[in-house]
Order: sequence, then structure tokens, then C-alpha cells
Amino acid sequence: MTFALFDRPTDEPSRFVGFAGNRIDRQAENRSERVLAEALADPRLSVLILRGGRLCLKMNGAGPDWRFSASEANGLKAKLQHGVLLGRGASGPVIAAPGSLEPEELPQGIKAIDLRSLNSQGLLGAEDMGAVAQGASLLAWNGSCRFCGRCGAATEARIGGYKRVCIGCGAEHFPRTDPVVIMLTVTQERCLMGRSPHFVPGMFSTLAGFVEPGETIEDAVRRETFEESGVRIGRVAYHASQPWPFPHSLMIGCFGEAMNEDLTPDFNELEACRWFSRDEVRLMIAGAHPDGLIVPPNAAIANHLIRAWVES
Repeated sequence: MTFALFDRPTDEPSRFVGFAGNRIDRQAENRSERVLAEALADPRLSVLILRGGRLCLKMNGAGPDWRFSASEANGLKAKLQHGVLLGRGASGPVIAAPGSLEPEELPQGIKAIDLRSLNSQGLLGAEDMGAVAQGASLLAWNGSCRFCGRCGAATEARIGGYKRVCIGCGAEHFPRTDPVVIMLTVTQERCLMGRSPHFVPGMFSTLAGFVEPGETIEDAVRRETFEESGVRIGRVAYHASQPWPFPHSLMIGCFGEAMNEDLTPDFNELEACRWFSRDEVRLMIAGAHPDGLIVPPNAAIANHLIRAWVES
């Protein structure tokens, strides 16, 4: 008998979703109180600048580039002292730092583009988007954990932004990642998708929701699917995961086996919820659906779940 692990592909499905291509060496075992200062003193330093959910990019003939030197970042008034160390890239250390300039204040040739547009439009390569996800999530956590949840005193960043210590009671706080299940509910011939009011016109996608304390991934899939659609789930199979820096989530992509097909949608969450045949989904993927219906863009894990089912 063959153990199931050895039947899996060497390049797991998670490698092909948006924000998942990070190849920076995080060097977690080498984090010390000096790592940020040492990175700032290194002439090979690359700085990733983020402000208000937007990434600063140099727009030049070679294509968009997020890599700024320390002097360039200082010229853009980036807050390097509040930076977080991402690790070591191909040419040297990499940090992410908060910006201070509004988009309209940036000099000519520099643009601030929101992360969702970067992801959906494919403006950067997979490795660059992975670095952006790491930096955005770490900066968001540091920004929201400036005060201690135990005593309310201020906290200070340590070991390059991977820990904050309370100056009052000494409590240590570490970066959080919020687990979210995102699932395609299926029968042998149909899949279930819903439409949220904030989606672009015509788009249907998989259902999703946060994992609650004390809950397994599988039970979160079952609970969220039933709450949003009225469909009960039997077997659950994991497919892939995706870092999601809005602000610091991990999307856990699964398939759920539908045990009933009658729907009682939660219209507080969704504006539509329905079953789709394989042929109809193929038309949606191709952009040829007669009603103009579409699926999420290629970078979204929902797209990968949908395609994996259609192609099965």
C-alpha cells in the first residue's frame, strides 16, 4: 500500500496562487535585537514601502519595481526606524517600512498602487508579490499592536519586528495570522457559489469564513457553508492555502461534499447563491457566459479551487 503523501505532486497547488511566491530567506533562527540596525547599515539593503494598503513602485521602462535603496527611501520619507526585516533576498537584506507621503505627494516616476489591484492585475511577479504579502502583514500587525492587551501600556518592536514587548508589564506579543476557510461545495456534477454585494459585476465565487476558536478546519468548512447556504457538508478535503495580507490572514482552500442541494441562503451575507454545472463554469472561466457571469481572477485561491474541480 502506498502512503498518500507520496502520490502528491512535488509542486503543491499552493505554489500557484497569488501572494504565495515569496523566496526571501527569512533567517528566523538569526533574529536578534540588532538585525534591523544591521540591515539598515548594509549598502545592499532593499526597502519595500507601504502606506494605506498601497505599495510604492518605481515606474520605469524595465517595469514596476518596489526595491528602494536606503537613500531613496529616506528621500520618500519612509519611516525606516519602524521597518520590519523580511530577511535576505538575492542581493542583500530586505525590509518593509511604513511610508509617510500621500499618493499625490510622491515625486514623478513613483506610484502608490493598492495591493488588491497589484494582485488582480498581475503587475508584479510571484516572488515580488510574496514579499509584499509578508511585509504588508507584518506592518499591519505591528501597527495594530502598539499597546499591550494585558495592561494597556505602550509596546516596543523587537527582533526586527517579529515581537513586541510591553514597556509596562513586560508581556511579549507575537505576529498573528488569522485562519480563514474558503471552500467549494460540490456534488458529482455541480458546484455551489455565492455572490457578495462588494464583488465586481457578474462575479460568483466560493464561500468563505473565519475559523473560530476551538474549531477544526473541517468543522469550520461545515459550519460556514451551512450558515451561508443551508447546505450540509460531509467529507472535507484540503486543496491549497494562500497568504492574504488584508490584513494578516491565511486562506485555507478546501472542497466540501454536499449532502443536500436545497438552498436557504443568508442574504445578510450574500446577494445570490446558486448551483453551477461544469459546462456553465467553463463558460464563466472563458469569459463566455451568456449572462456575463465570471469567476475570480487567476491570482485568487477561489479560482484555483474552481478550476481544479472543473478539470477533475
